[in-house]
Amino acid sequence: MVNKDTVLQLTDNGLNVFRHYIQGQWRVGRNFLNPLYEDKRASCNVYYDRRTNTYRMKDFGNDEFSGDCFSLVAKLKGLNCKNPKDFVEVLQTINRDLNLGLDEEDTSFVVSVSPVIPKEAVIESKKNKPYSTVQKQFSPKEIAFWQQYGITAEILKAYKTVSLKEFRSENSEGKPFFFTSSEQEPIFGYLGKRHVKIYRPFSEIRFLYGGNFGENYCFGLEQLPAKGDTLFITGGEKDVLSLASSIVNFPISQSYSTSGMLE
Repeated sequence: MVNKDTVLQLTDNGLNVFRHYIQGQWRVGRNFLNPLYEDKRASCNVYYDRRTNTYRMKDFGNDEFSGDCFSLVAKLKGLNCKNPKDFVEVLQTINRDLNLGLDEEDTSFVVSVSPVIPKEAVIESKKNKPYSTVQKQFSPKEIAFWQQYGITAEILKAYKTVSLKEFRSENSEGKPFFFTSSEQEPIFGYLGKRHVKIYRPFSEIRFLYGGNFGENYCFGLEQLPAKGDTLFITGGEKDVLSLASSIVNFPISQSYSTSGMLE
């Protein structure tokens, strides 16, 4: 069932929704020009709201864009989150655009304020999803993409981040689909022992999942040293890679560690 809490859990508390609809290079907690209108001052900010445990957006230049990820999609689609029918459409739009694989047929009780979602139900949505990948060498253009974030080829290898020629899987209805890479739309994969997270930075569908993520997916956990003074927990995989590269290039101590978490 498509509902608010499940969508949040499958999109890193809404962060991936902002990343999908707000194009360009921006970072959490840093002001940037809102590309959704002719913004002339960098007064837009995506931040993590500890009170609601979600990512939200604050735009001092145009407050109509301020709010959570659902209000952003509603604004872009000309909908109103306060209208139950419109809110259902917002949820279904996010589900389709981010390829979350949630069942859209049953939308009853979808607008309840705090529905109780069993943890097992959320985990099951990503369990044992069949997939196959075909790896290839990073192209010069792909290497340049990572280098703009300070991420080196050595770090990509250490964190099992690869370039893919092809990704195949099944949708929520069991129908097969596949994506192939191109110079304009590369495909990267964060590989795990029994899963893969697909990252397509320039595509409409940016994130896909395959395999079994288990109950506690934590990117970068394998690379942590046995001992350390400081642990950084970031918002996403690319942030982990960037931080790890910066530590290698500019070490602060001999016992530094990074980790990134999702859902």
